[in-house]
Amino acid sequence: MKITSKGQVTIPKELRETLGLLPGTEVEFVPGEEEVRVRRAKAGRRRGEEVIAHLREAGKNYTMTTEEVMRLTRGEDWGTGRLEEGDGDPR
Repeated sequence: MKITSKGQVTIPKELRETLGLLPGTEVEFVPGEEEVRVRRAKAGRRRGEEVIAHLREAGKNYTMTTEEVMRLTRGEDWGTGRLEEGDGDPR
C-alpha cells in the first residue's frame, strides 16, 4: 500500500475486522527504529470529551438568558419585544 498525498493509508478490511477497528476508532502511531506501529489510542480523555469539557468551561461565563438569545435571533427590540423596522418577515 502507498501513502496518499494527504499522508493517509488504508488499513486492510480483514485487519480492521480482526482487530475491531470501527470508523471513529482512535489510533496512534508508535515509531520504532525501522518500523511504525499502529495501535488503539491509550484510554484517557478522547477528542470528543475534550470538546465537551471545553464547551462546559466556556459556558460558565455566558450570561444571556434563553429569552434574550431568542429575541436577539428574531431581531426583536430589546425594550418592547416587537420587531424593529426592517426586521422580521420579508413578505
